[in-house]
Amino acid sequence: MKFISGSTRYPTLAVLLALACGLSGCLKPPLTMPNETVIGYDGKYAVPPDCDSLTRKSLLTDAGVHRPSMQWGCATYTNLAAQLARPADIVAPQTLGPADAAVAASAVHRYETGRVIPLDKSSSRDSK
Repeated sequence: MKFISGSTRYPTLAVLLALACGLSGCLKPPLTMPNETVIGYDGKYAVPPDCDSLTRKSLLTDAGVHRPSMQWGCATYTNLAAQLARPADIVAPQTLGPADAAVAASAVHRYETGRVIPLDKSSSRDSK
């Protein structure tokens, strides 16, 4: 009788578990994942997505019974819509200006030497 040594048993077990997981569907993402286009814009505010439209049937099962559906990205895109400082960027994003290495180097140098310039509280505004 031939015994399998411990060093070959664990890699075989890992391969079997990976195969079982792949065949059961736990490695498959939904066919169409939502992106930032699910956030709307009404001319003034960012509009969070309709979470019902993001509902996808679960591919996972428990003892052959499908798990409940999931609303992929609903919380993420609802939170993003609430955090947008300039909601018009959803429709027409501004282009990123050129980088200014001298300004960046100066900011890093001020940080390293402890001479950080405090924020100007008189010109800051509340987004409410």
